[in-house]
This record gives sequence, C-alpha cells and structure tokens, in this order.
Amino acid sequence: MLRNDHPQIAEYMAQCLPEFMQINHYWDKQRDMVVAKILPGEFYMTTENVAIATTLGSCISACIWDEKIRIGGMNHFMLPITNKEAHQVNWGQRDRTTDATRYGNFAMEHLINTILRSGGRKINLKAKLFGGAKVLNQMSDVGQKNIDFALSYLDQEEIVIESSDIGDIYPRKVIFEPCSGRVFIKRLDNLHNDTIIRRESDYRSQINKKEVSGDIEIF
Repeated sequence: MLRNDHPQIAEYMAQCLPEFMQINHYWDKQRDMVVAKILPGEFYMTTENVAIATTLGSCISACIWDEKIRIGGMNHFMLPITNKEAHQVNWGQRDRTTDATRYGNFAMEHLINTILRSGGRKINLKAKLFGGAKVLNQMSDVGQKNIDFALSYLDQEEIVIESSDIGDIYPRKVIFEPCSGRVFIKRLDNLHNDTIIRRESDYRSQINKKEVSGDIEIF
C-alpha cells in the first residue's frame, strides 16, 4: 500500500535536505519506510533510513553510498555528458527539462559531492549500476552510451561497482535502500512504444508499465 499522507512522511520531511523537498515522497507499508521517487534528470541523497525509487528505460541510475556511515543516494540521467555549465541547474524551480543533472557528468558529480558534504568519505563509497536498456530496436543505442559513460566515470573516480543490471532490452523498476546498500530490481514489460519514443526524444515522458510476474531480484 502506497500513501502520501502517512504521518512519518511529515516527520521525515522535517529532516530532509532542502534541495530534495520537492521530490515526491510516499509511505510504503510493505517496506515500512518512506520512499522518495525520482524522475529523469533528478537525483536524491539521504542520511536517514529512506528508500529511493525510479523507473529506467535507456537511462542509467547509479546507486552510491558510504558503507561505513550508511548514507547515500541515487541519480537518474538520460544522456552521458554535456558541456553546459553546471550553474544552469535551478534547484528552486526544479525544471526537469533543463536541469544539468539529466546528463551523466553532472548527475554523478552532484550525487557524489552531496554525499561527501553530508559526511561521507570517498574511500568508503560503493556503487551499484542499473539501466541502459535498448527499449526499441529502431532507436540509437543511447543506453549503451550511458552504460559506457557510467562505467568509465566510476572507474576514474575509483569507486567500486559491487553489482549491476545493465543493458538488455527491458526497462527496470529500481528501489534502493542507502542505509543497507540493498537494491531491489523488477524488470518491466508491456510498454507503450509511443511513450518510450517521447521519453527518449524529448526527455520528459514517463514509462507506462506492467510488472513482469515473478520475484524481485535483490542486488
């Protein structure tokens, strides 16, 4: 059961970092915790026992956390890299169509720097990597480009990738618990092709999905 009016959401929001106040939060009764749901071009970091969820097509999410002090976050980027200036990101308006964090270089940088500002140490960071599917054959393989960028970036930053579920043709639902480092993955099918085309072309649309039957994989 998912609820947006649970009292623990209000309690958590009093401790939520200011830049993430406009992210959608809901109460997951099954997990017994608050979940922050990020969209394309967003990232989220928490020092509390909160999960982070998103849905990926060709996009990539890097789940990065400090395994010692148990804080971390997740990003969701749509293109590997841009030469635009980082100051174009406007946290006040949260304009997801222009945020620099829709690009991998800024999405990684902002997530890692936020973790470090919150007390994390670079030497303690671990990562798990998800997404990069080729959801339609007629599309250019931006998913693979995203994968190549993410692997190269984390290698250069000397952040160990503990596990990954990348590539293939299936979109994924991802739920990350930074406090424990656990990630739950559900592969999705029955996507509406026109929705995928819109999202891959203008970076705005959301995935319409039907979950595949079967157990959730834990990474």
